[in-house]
Amino acid sequence: MTDKKLIKNCTEGDLLAQKAFYEKFAGKMLGVAMRYMNGTDEAHDVLQDGFIKVFKNLPLYKNKGSLEGWVRRIMVNTALDQIRKNKKFMDHVEVDNVAYLLESSSFIHESLEAEDLLKIINKLPVGYRVVFNLFAIEGYSHKEIAEQLNITESTSKSQYSRARKILRSILIENEYIEEGER
Repeated sequence: MTDKKLIKNCTEGDLLAQKAFYEKFAGKMLGVAMRYMNGTDEAHDVLQDGFIKVFKNLPLYKNKGSLEGWVRRIMVNTALDQIRKNKKFMDHVEVDNVAYLLESSSFIHESLEAEDLLKIINKLPVGYRVVFNLFAIEGYSHKEIAEQLNITESTSKSQYSRARKILRSILIENEYIEEGER
């Protein structure tokens, strides 16, 4: 079934189509939620709340761009809403730039799996982790992050920088990269 047909059936209340839609995206979206939340239970809450928003807003989807990208944006925003509600990220930790660690496999030991990297990222303080995920993984600009989190652009940049430094230290400590590598 095409995405267009799936959306149409979902908006008409077809429970089988809604189940198929959920099953199509739930695994990836749980991964998105887990990058932002402190534990599996919180991530599942975000996933549930996110899908409620997805189904509520599905009639507004205009078939422009990727449906998965649209769902992902809702999940990210739902996670950010949850974080704002809990005010966990407001410890105003300052962060900088670690994307190069993710983009250049030559800097990361071959035994580092994506799951291991996720665990390492989850060790970051919540504020750093949110900015890092938004910038390095979701591809938001620092300007967009500043607007989303109601912080300055320079705070977003510095939080990203500090997150990168922390991640680099963890990777060096666990011997995933050599101390001299950049």
